[in-house]
Amino acid sequence: MLKAGVLGAGHLGKIHLKLLKQSSKYDLIGFYDPSEENVQNVIKEFGYKNFQTIDELIDACDVVDIVTPTLNHYDSAKKSIEKRKHIFIEKPVTKTVAEAEELRDLIKKMQVKGQVGHVERFNPAFTAVKDKIHSPMFIESHRLAEFNPRGTDVPVVLDLMIHDIDIILSVVNSKVKDIHASGVSVISETPDIANARIEFENGCVANLTASRISMKNMRKSRFFQKDAYISIDFLEKKSEVVKMKDVPENPDEFAMILQNAEGIKKQIYFENPNIENNNAILDELESFADAINNNTTPVVSLYQGTEALRVAQQIIDKF
Repeated sequence: MLKAGVLGAGHLGKIHLKLLKQSSKYDLIGFYDPSEENVQNVIKEFGYKNFQTIDELIDACDVVDIVTPTLNHYDSAKKSIEKRKHIFIEKPVTKTVAEAEELRDLIKKMQVKGQVGHVERFNPAFTAVKDKIHSPMFIESHRLAEFNPRGTDVPVVLDLMIHDIDIILSVVNSKVKDIHASGVSVISETPDIANARIEFENGCVANLTASRISMKNMRKSRFFQKDAYISIDFLEKKSEVVKMKDVPENPDEFAMILQNAEGIKKQIYFENPNIENNNAILDELESFADAINNNTTPVVSLYQGTEALRVAQQIIDKF
């Protein structure tokens, strides 16, 4: 079992602590948080060991789980990597692209593993269909959330949209060619609503909308590709695949058949993949343990986390 320690015991940090404790792949050794209130809350609720300094915690473990505010990611991660500790780091990976690139290079130099917490990669609605997404040419994503003061210290692009940026970069095998974007601040000091159009070199276009002042929650993405349409509801954990194939010689009388202007007929097939319930955060943490134990590339590497941040920053720069 890998000895794991958590930096940061706020809302998400407490979730990580509980999941690491129940995982058979980790031995939770404790946590560090500079907030005495957070420390006492965790000790009272769970009884986990509190370390007095960051260095004491890092020295005691194999894996450092960084769930601190984004501003502290770089310093915490650098210190951990320099002590040859593997790091799991929440998204966004760091505050700046330059910091992320430095960590990415440092991990390679120190020969340790690093994974970024882009949890939607482990959403069962996505994992059920990701192998069916091939060369999409148009993607549309909506990520809307009701207002919550937590997270408003960063633009909505880094708070919410970055999830969809990472998903899109993971399925589009092409470099970004151009970005158009706009954002509006309504309640916060940083943009609360944003829209971005990402154009890729292979011709694919992705249109993303994110809002944290919506009247309802929504996390949906749609992928359009040759002869197929795939929809994913990350919130409701549902997905659907609509495929078009050439009409067979003797189609079923209830078959849905379309004919285009050129007279070509296609039959439509609907698939609703079986979605298995899971705990996505536990899955991402345990996948990282597997990457360490098997010496494989993590599902969301620091390189991928850096690229998602790079695109997110380019979107913000367009505002």
